[in-house]
Amino acid sequence: MPAWCAARVPPPLLMSEATIPLADAKSLLTLFGTRDQHLRKIRDSLGVSVSGRSDRIHIEGQDEAVARATEVFEQIKEIASRYGVVSPEEVSQILAKVTGSSPELNDVSMELQFAGKLIRPRTAGQARYVAAISSHDLVFCIGPAGTGKTYLAVAMAVQALKQEIIRKIVLVRPAVEAGESLGFLPGDLQAKINPYLRPLLDALREMMDYDQIKRYTEQDLIEMIPLAYMRGRTLNDAFVILDEAQNTTVAQMKMFLTRMGLGTKMVVSGDTTQVDLPTHARSGLIDAVHRLQRIDGFCQVTLDNQDIVRHRLVQDIVRAYEDDEPKRRR
Repeated sequence: MPAWCAARVPPPLLMSEATIPLADAKSLLTLFGTRDQHLRKIRDSLGVSVSGRSDRIHIEGQDEAVARATEVFEQIKEIASRYGVVSPEEVSQILAKVTGSSPELNDVSMELQFAGKLIRPRTAGQARYVAAISSHDLVFCIGPAGTGKTYLAVAMAVQALKQEIIRKIVLVRPAVEAGESLGFLPGDLQAKINPYLRPLLDALREMMDYDQIKRYTEQDLIEMIPLAYMRGRTLNDAFVILDEAQNTTVAQMKMFLTRMGLGTKMVVSGDTTQVDLPTHARSGLIDAVHRLQRIDGFCQVTLDNQDIVRHRLVQDIVRAYEDDEPKRRR
């Protein structure tokens, strides 16, 4: 056969193996996950063969795949040694970083643990949000439901309070009525405003236990108030979070922003697709974003559907309503 007719034979695949030592059998269970869910995800994503014994993990496959799998297990091992638990989301993040299938999350100065749960950014957009809060005194975050706008801001505030960077946390929300007048709700003033502030309290309960929240509230280290009660105040050395900011008027937003005192950090979050104001009223969030663009120390972060970290159906639900927006505009 002429040389030019000879079939090209691909070079043989280079195979290798690696072994990761473990402290005990409990470590193996943590690294592999409940019902081996972490193991299956790593094996399917990287195409490697993985087996485990009480004192080690053995990996076989192509050179590059084995190297990646080893790096993934080493990072999981590090998280497990520090926090004792590894979530499926964290395994997915590590796989994405190692394989380059999504933008690598920046190192951010926020990592909290409560009741065995690790709290930190899960997406590149959330990482940008946390980094913005760390480096700016005034941050606006706009994004759909489920992107962690309030949750991450509260986590950053709790971290700052525990590190004594600030003296108190102030959680603020506009009391926008939806069919029922606030005055007709039963109970005293606290009972009337509680439904409006409940989402902020829910986020806080993810990072602190009930007794600690109650103690901090009594000591005025944590304050949860409706936006209307902010008028006339000056807040120094505080971490102030305004939630559902799309439902503020222009005047209310100006009033809120001018409460900022020395050593204070403000985070304003909202979803501009869910404005509940009367049709003639302009959203203070939308207005402020345009006004503040050139101010030094201000930062705006926009999150999208890719940053939604709630139930997997939430992304599809948000997308379904977005698809209807052009029709409604027409």
